[in-house]
Amino acid sequence: MYKKIVVAVDGSETAQQALVEAENIAKTYNAELCIVHAIVLTMGGDLEADKKVGQDIIDRAKSTVTIPNIKTQLLVSESGFGLIGITETIAAAVANWDADLVVVGTANRRGLKRFFIGSVAEQLITQVDASILLVRPAKT
Repeated sequence: MYKKIVVAVDGSETAQQALVEAENIAKTYNAELCIVHAIVLTMGGDLEADKKVGQDIIDRAKSTVTIPNIKTQLLVSESGFGLIGITETIAAAVANWDADLVVVGTANRRGLKRFFIGSVAEQLITQVDASILLVRPAKT
């Protein structure tokens, strides 16, 4: 059913759970897996430092996966700032790689916090043509 799976990671526990789900699905369908992390250009920011942190997040995620031939991509948004830039960059990577499934963690925000902060997961729903699996945080 799935041949190419993209999982977006940001170093959070929920993203790690999403990675576990993506790996399980990739094993089940013998699919290719690509781990992505997106960063945005910020005014006054240190792009090289952001790239290093982003690559560390990808490397940690990749080290937990047991299937061979994992692809990774550090994505740098050139189209926008904040969540919009991250979302557009991930969506473009999904389209370019022709992924069948996107797996992403969701912070499970509610109320005003969700309204003001938004959600990469929520925005991806409107921007990709692949199926999307949202992984919620573990119940505590």
